[in-house]
Amino acid sequence: MNRLPEAAPSPATVTRSGPLTWVQQWHWFERTIPSARRVNPTPLADHCHVPPSATLADVHAALTSLTARHEALRTSVDPLRPVQHVHRADWAPLPVDHVDVPGVDADTLEAATAALAARPIDPERNPPWQARVLLKAGKPCAVVVAAHHVVIDGWGLAVLIDQLHGRLRGDDPPVEPTPHPLDTLAAQPPDRARAAEREWLTRLASNPTGLLAPFGGTGDGAGRHRLQYCSAGAYEDLDRVARRYRASPEAVVLAALAHDVATRTGEHRFLASVVVSNRARAALRNSIGVRALTVPVQIALRPGAGFGEVVDSVTAACASAYRHGQWRPAELVAAQARMDRGRGVVTVPTIEYNCYSWPRDYLVPARNTPPDGPATWISSAPDEPCDTLYVDLALDARVVTLDVTVGDHLLDAEQAVALPARLCGFLRAVADGAECPVPARPLTPAASGWWRAPQGWTCLTKVEDVLRRHPGVLDVTVAPSGDAAGEGDAAGEGDEPHLVAHARTASGVTPGDLHRHVLDHLGEVPGLVAPGRYVLSPAGLGSGRPSDRSRTATCGTGTPRVPSRPPATGAERALAAAVAAVAPDGPPVGALYSPDAVDMNRCLADHGVTLVAIPRLLALLHQSGFTGIASDELAGTASLGHLAAALEPLPPRAQHGGEASP
Repeated sequence: MNRLPEAAPSPATVTRSGPLTWVQQWHWFERTIPSARRVNPTPLADHCHVPPSATLADVHAALTSLTARHEALRTSVDPLRPVQHVHRADWAPLPVDHVDVPGVDADTLEAATAALAARPIDPERNPPWQARVLLKAGKPCAVVVAAHHVVIDGWGLAVLIDQLHGRLRGDDPPVEPTPHPLDTLAAQPPDRARAAEREWLTRLASNPTGLLAPFGGTGDGAGRHRLQYCSAGAYEDLDRVARRYRASPEAVVLAALAHDVATRTGEHRFLASVVVSNRARAALRNSIGVRALTVPVQIALRPGAGFGEVVDSVTAACASAYRHGQWRPAELVAAQARMDRGRGVVTVPTIEYNCYSWPRDYLVPARNTPPDGPATWISSAPDEPCDTLYVDLALDARVVTLDVTVGDHLLDAEQAVALPARLCGFLRAVADGAECPVPARPLTPAASGWWRAPQGWTCLTKVEDVLRRHPGVLDVTVAPSGDAAGEGDAAGEGDEPHLVAHARTASGVTPGDLHRHVLDHLGEVPGLVAPGRYVLSPAGLGSGRPSDRSRTATCGTGTPRVPSRPPATGAERALAAAVAAVAPDGPPVGALYSPDAVDMNRCLADHGVTLVAIPRLLALLHQSGFTGIASDELAGTASLGHLAAALEPLPPRAQHGGEASP
């Protein structure tokens, strides 16, 4: 999990180096997340057919030509620092192999694309892409290409496939300059990024959380569903609706999705993270580098509004969000973690919407999905649910294709399969003239045990389960203010609604202990909101030893302040030393670390450490002899003390004599 990186590529082949762009930094960090928890596909993969006149030598020549043209195809990344190295065109052999196939039907292409996508790409030491030529009776019939997301994005892979196919057809377009990310670093003004980050944090803070969970999914959902739905009829319907309301098809589909969420949940204000290609200028159209990014679109719908008004509202929200589309993921993720821990609630966007779908062939349906045919879905990573609803739209060959990725705690398998068909049915109704006003109330009842807190929907039983896990908690009841036993007047007139946790505890457990415990589990339980008021040992919690109740007959009001705490154990000191070494104001190179100054009751972001420093931090932990935590855990809201408790010593290495080292 925390392996030490190997040596960087030989500088003899490097023509120039420079930092990764802000968008690349996220994918550079994402490559360190355990694969089961990634949502973005790594690597991306797609294919193209080979024209009958082209030979295997032509395929190799085309790939060699594209490698010389695009610096991204010969770029590697540093394992510990967000730095990229551009190499000579001949720095490595072409990463191409050949496979014999009986034919090139759709099933064979899907299987071959999925197989290449499953092969890992090491962008630290090797070219960031791979190709596989499918041979039928010795003649090339198709080429599959996979690329690592840290260097090439989904739009870029489509450009690369188009250019490869064009060269194989014999097209010889004029060579146009294709900017490399190293050429665009100067176009990243920090002032604009800081403004974008403030805007996004503001929108996140006002966004309800747990939006879909109360209205769908399974109670113990722990799976992830991926499906693809194609409809030729929906393409004509979408075209009619887009022309009627003078909006882009992409905006219309997002409006339909927003209408569906509002209809299902009754929420009229929520957030959508919309992926855009970020290639508005002609000079960037043929760039294969990483430029696509997400922008926060704040959806605000008026109850009773017809669909035309919904489209206008969503279009205006998108235009507003695009103005704040340049931000630094490393800083924004840390700022969001600090905000989440301070508010006691994790802000998760409701919808992730991709206006231009990533190449879809890495998601292989169980069977072919013909236009208007049955949706197929794939269950993967059953132990790692997806926190948000991802919907990708593609409009290829006059067919609407919707890819859906969602955790079954949000939508179960049946609900996930029904979603794209329902969206296409909605487009048909609107195209036929239906107004489809936005309902004022949800059409689907919320599941029992959910409460609408000011920050979003909260599952009371899950909050109770988290509190019961704290040592010394004997029993606990969580209820909204005014509803809990013995707390009818806890909230004064005009107070904001909040949760009250009534806990019967053993001696020594304080409200601060419980508050810190809840904060350390914010990111682990969907719908968890930290209570702002704690009452220990109230009446009416059932039988128990009187000594327990009398020892803890205390009351805590308000949000307890978590005191600072220096590292105590060996694991804590190792983690604190690593944090001190990578913190922005850490000691100079060669100086002694000061782990005692690191507060173990605060999260990593509170110490100013952003995600680009996490790979180095994990390497330092490995050098200190510890493993057991992953990069995405460090990027969350858990305190350093909570993380240190999960650290494990590295297994001892065997010496030459076969005995374990001490």
